[in-house]
Amino acid sequence: MNYLFKILGTSAPRGTHKDDILIHRTPSFLFPLSVPCLLAIESSCDETAVAIICREEGRPCLLSSLISSQIEIHRDYGGVVPEVACRNHALRIRPLVQQALEDAHLSLEEIDAFAATRGPGLASSLLVGFSYAKGLAAAAGKPFYGINHMEGHLLSPFLEAGKIAPHLGLIVSGGHTLLIDVQGFGNYKLMGLTIDDAAGEAFDKVGRMLDLPYPGGPEIEKNALDGNPKAFHFPRPRLKDAPLDFSFSGLKTAVLYQLRKLENPHSQLADLCASFQAAVIDCLVKKTILAALEADHQMISLSGGVACNKALQSALGAAAEEAGMTLSLTPPELTTDNAGMIAFAGLLSSENRDADTLTIGIDPNLFLTA
Repeated sequence: MNYLFKILGTSAPRGTHKDDILIHRTPSFLFPLSVPCLLAIESSCDETAVAIICREEGRPCLLSSLISSQIEIHRDYGGVVPEVACRNHALRIRPLVQQALEDAHLSLEEIDAFAATRGPGLASSLLVGFSYAKGLAAAAGKPFYGINHMEGHLLSPFLEAGKIAPHLGLIVSGGHTLLIDVQGFGNYKLMGLTIDDAAGEAFDKVGRMLDLPYPGGPEIEKNALDGNPKAFHFPRPRLKDAPLDFSFSGLKTAVLYQLRKLENPHSQLADLCASFQAAVIDCLVKKTILAALEADHQMISLSGGVACNKALQSALGAAAEEAGMTLSLTPPELTTDNAGMIAFAGLLSSENRDADTLTIGIDPNLFLTA
């Protein structure tokens, strides 16, 4: 049985011998490669995602991009349970790969390279997608690229253009809040990060305090529409020694103390949500503009799960315009965890660096470096 087809649960072509595959177990692929079609897998947390990308007339084109969400499963727990997430990744990944190939009207043999999220993320979740993609690459004798999840987010606003312009990138997700000086693909400098809770994490935790459904971010944004952002004064933490770093734990605690003072917090839910959201956005916007000025950038990008927040988009857009800068937004379908952004990063990797060896492993704490 051909290992490639065994992984997919289908039959090998007649006449195929396993030795034809085994001799290509550890290929060496050096850039620049011509990779017309690349299949990518994302499984860093609770979303199982598969995408197929190619270049058409020099521009990236997503032939398929599928996401299987586990939000409903984890909602009862109030957050992601790693063991449950891992188990569901394992159940969903093979049919998702098959469906992605069908949607792209391709067979697995027509895929020229594979990529998967290497980190950061939950170790057990990362292992599922990373191992599966490596298995496909090993069996097919095709190049494999381990991708940094945060790099995927960082590059996602530029997928349509296909080129990475110099800019200041703000990544706002459930696990990270980062300010990155981007000079080009692979040329990054960290300018600021959160020293405690990430912005998305703060949204979820405050949402839990307010007895809102998981995930808290979208629920807070929805309730904030009917609230007064100045009803409650919540702190905007400023770090003297690191002016571009973020801290949201104090803000989260301030909300908790305010809730204890109120006799009926639910009656002021909209105002609480609006005031908390305004405090988070204020911190994000001011530090982003400051970092862009310091790095002498005329463009800002916004990416990550929290990037779909309309109030954040509006505030950052207005601040950028006032500072004479442009704002590049991530398409809505690429803001949450997805394989499209991993596929794009994989495609650029194939054109700018050597393929990874198949001995490479996951790194749950993988850092975004140049």
